[in-house]
Amino acid sequence: MQKNSMAIILIILGLIVLAVPMLGLVPLSVLTGLGVAFLGMGLILAGLGDRKVSSGLGLLEIILGIIALVLGLGFILNPGLFSFVAGLLVYMAGLFLIIVGIVAVFTKAGGNRWNGVVAIIIGLIYLIFGYIISDPVWLGVLIGLWLLLTGILMFFQKD
Repeated sequence: MQKNSMAIILIILGLIVLAVPMLGLVPLSVLTGLGVAFLGMGLILAGLGDRKVSSGLGLLEIILGIIALVLGLGFILNPGLFSFVAGLLVYMAGLFLIIVGIVAVFTKAGGNRWNGVVAIIIGLIYLIFGYIISDPVWLGVLIGLWLLLTGILMFFQKD
């Protein structure tokens, strides 16, 4: 019975987030921002401690900590930044897949050019999703769909 209750809650949450997509994005952005900000603070503190052992490593940790702290605060204060970074990462993955696919097509990597064609097609799909994800509203819609589908699948799953 508890599983069905959780499934119904997920379905309701999914419908709410689909109706107002930013409701799904803001908590995800804030939670990610908190995690990245804490990571940044930890890196800064570790860098201050490691300066005595290795000034280069300590300085690197401090710089990475500052970047993580600024990025984490940016995620907390501006959910659109979270969407932009997520979309950017998906774009990069798509570009890498397209480049690998082109190389595979021209070099017959693995003895089969179709592997390269498939990589190019998947890379193009990644680029399309990167465009969709970099818009906060669409990222919220994707989160809402995930909640809804998870709830539906959980509801019909056998114990």
